[in-house]
Amino acid sequence: MFKNYIKIAWRSLKKRPFFTFLNTFGLAIGMAGGLLISLYLIDELSFDTMYPDADRIYRVDSSIKFGGKASEVPQLSAPMGAAMKEDFPQVEEFCRMRNWGSTFIRKSDVENNAKEEQIAFADPTFFDMFGIELLAGDAKTALEKPMTLVLTQSAAEKHFGVHEAVGQTVLLDNDDLYTVTGVIADLPRNSMFRNHTIFMAMDGLEDSREPNWTSHNYFTFIRLAPGVDVADLEQPLHDMLDRYIIPYVQRFFPGITMEQFEASGNYLRYSPINVQDIRLHSDKYPEVSQNGSMQNVYILSFIAIFLIVLASVNFMNLSTAHSLKRAMEVGIRKTLGSQKTDIVRQFLIESGLISFISLVLALILALVALPFFNELAGKELQMPFENPLFWFILLAATLVLALVSGSYPAFFMSRFGIVRVLKGTGDSGKGDGTVRNGLVVFQFAISIFLIIGTLVVFQQLKYIQNKDLGYSKEQVLVLNDLYMADEGIPSLKREVERLGQVNSVTVTGYLPTPSSRSDSSFYVEEKPNQEDAISLQHWVVDHDYAQTLGLQLIAGRDFDRERLTDSTAIVVNAKAAKVLGLSPQEVLGKRLSSDMGSENPLFYTVIGVVEDFHFDSLKKDIEAWGMYLGNSRSRMAIKMETGNLTATLNQIENLWHEVAPGAPFNYEFLDASFNDTYRAEQRLGRIFVIFTILSILIACLGLFGLAAFNADKRTKEIGVRKVMGASVGQITYRLTMDFLKLVGWAVLVAIPIGWFAMDSWLKDFSYRINVSWWVLVLAAVLAAAIAIVTVGYQSIKAAVVNPVKSLRSE
Repeated sequence: MFKNYIKIAWRSLKKRPFFTFLNTFGLAIGMAGGLLISLYLIDELSFDTMYPDADRIYRVDSSIKFGGKASEVPQLSAPMGAAMKEDFPQVEEFCRMRNWGSTFIRKSDVENNAKEEQIAFADPTFFDMFGIELLAGDAKTALEKPMTLVLTQSAAEKHFGVHEAVGQTVLLDNDDLYTVTGVIADLPRNSMFRNHTIFMAMDGLEDSREPNWTSHNYFTFIRLAPGVDVADLEQPLHDMLDRYIIPYVQRFFPGITMEQFEASGNYLRYSPINVQDIRLHSDKYPEVSQNGSMQNVYILSFIAIFLIVLASVNFMNLSTAHSLKRAMEVGIRKTLGSQKTDIVRQFLIESGLISFISLVLALILALVALPFFNELAGKELQMPFENPLFWFILLAATLVLALVSGSYPAFFMSRFGIVRVLKGTGDSGKGDGTVRNGLVVFQFAISIFLIIGTLVVFQQLKYIQNKDLGYSKEQVLVLNDLYMADEGIPSLKREVERLGQVNSVTVTGYLPTPSSRSDSSFYVEEKPNQEDAISLQHWVVDHDYAQTLGLQLIAGRDFDRERLTDSTAIVVNAKAAKVLGLSPQEVLGKRLSSDMGSENPLFYTVIGVVEDFHFDSLKKDIEAWGMYLGNSRSRMAIKMETGNLTATLNQIENLWHEVAPGAPFNYEFLDASFNDTYRAEQRLGRIFVIFTILSILIACLGLFGLAAFNADKRTKEIGVRKVMGASVGQITYRLTMDFLKLVGWAVLVAIPIGWFAMDSWLKDFSYRINVSWWVLVLAAVLAAAIAIVTVGYQSIKAAVVNPVKSLRSE
């Protein structure tokens, strides 16, 4: 019997190739899109789940408010980890880690350096904490001694070979001599440590041994004892303020108590987050590596569901519409004794056959699109064909989709009355039911929602690109790894300044794009108390910083080489003056110091105030900021004129190799670095575009099929109207308006939902656009235009048919 069902289903599909194509192709597009997004979501949700004790490993984060600034940081002070293990029986082990940026590495007997982009200091317990086994060396002792390090397999093969690396010595940045004590396998792409290639012994970092309880620089992971609830740490963590923090702060503010600290509006709170939640639920700065976003996971989940639902709706709509053509078949089957369940079973098998054909086509489409999707999403996803669970889920999902998509048409057709269909009247009233119209409204509402999302994301990105940031980012070349030039830095700067296309040059590690940051508490000389202290970003620069980056002075002056007293001068921004409760003019001459409690504090005199500028993401408010003269040698920013940039780059590269032989020439442009800050939003925008197009394509396939069916069903009506004198335009208008009304309902549903959703997304930005009325109108107009083009073709095709032929066909 089942074989007979399959045979009849196959014949039925072959008999209606146009209908079969629309259903199969629509389902395949939805399934392929859903499959790609599912691979992305599975990858995002798998981050940091591979550690043996992942459910017991937590990172302790800090919430700090001091000096009028509230901060959320994923780090603790250096002594905090050891204190937790010592004081808390709930803590089984701890491990600290501190990112150290990039480094140049070479064997001691080789001249040329190779760059490793991400290195870190780590405690000896690092490998035990995260269950990392060494390919060579002993995990227990590998990071015990200062000036030792462990390489990943890729880094070891680059320099020595895996089994030859242990015991070798290497120079980091042409300065520090380290001994290789171990090699680990390359860390998984879904690990927060995925970009790290070198781990150095924490004891080699002097700061890690200092009892500084208020400087938060160390990622601190703890492993709870079995059976411990993380909520049990809440009170012990709070008690650490009285036990350790306040006594340490009393060195600088004698007599201060916890009550005074909190009464002034300040706070310091610690909160554990499970290691498996960091990827999607932590947006603190700086992170171990770039995190994802749970919001994006939700957005993409909804898009995947939308695509599959759209495809399923197409199937239901087309099947119920075309069921009227099969009414006679149903009537004859019932007359010959078929039960309602037999008819339902027949049509469900047809939907299953279409679904499994669509699955094959979807896999082909997904395989072809996967490389482009990986580039779009910044992933390295692969189809897990070798995983039996993948096939089980895929086949089960396809079966469910077949049942969901085919159930309504199957039960709809099984209800046809024998007498009516054999008389030729069918159940036409049911064919025009509200269910099908509701599904069309649902389809276009989703498409309009995605159009609104696409327009808003790109409007926000355009706003970011065009916003006055308060500094000049165009034509600024940033030369990285400047410290490799060592004593040649001053001569390199002089030679670069002499180049014809160069306007100005500054040497600093601090730029208003991802770069170094330094945040400390400062107080005004006449108010040396913690209640009046302010949190200030303080950047080390040279005399040419403001000129090179185009910072605008609004009071006072810039640094002057002729004034030796400027070695203890500071230039602040307008926000810093505002936090101090002063105007830009009033703050001039004020003396600031970060040496709280010191007998001989070093004071910086405010000599100038610059206009506020965005040195952080537009998701954050501008904070208090200041710059003072010093020796920061990690980068050189070069402001250039427009012209032959290639020739100037070649000249700068030649000068670089003269002062830093053996070091690669590594540069970027400031505007490109700025754009990288919003890479996640750019990816989201591109993903919106791709899947909005797919959703519109699926909706159009369904609408195209319904329009063809509607025109075919009304052939006699069209013929009569033409005989009565109706023009092609009038008939086309009448046929098209039936569907435009449905699009109008979809607009009413989608616009408020789209506005609310995108307004919520924009709340992540401190500086943002508003969802303009014209965006909503444009989305509605685009949807209407798409519907008119889709339906119009079928309407015109039906309207131009000779009425004699139309009437004769009846």
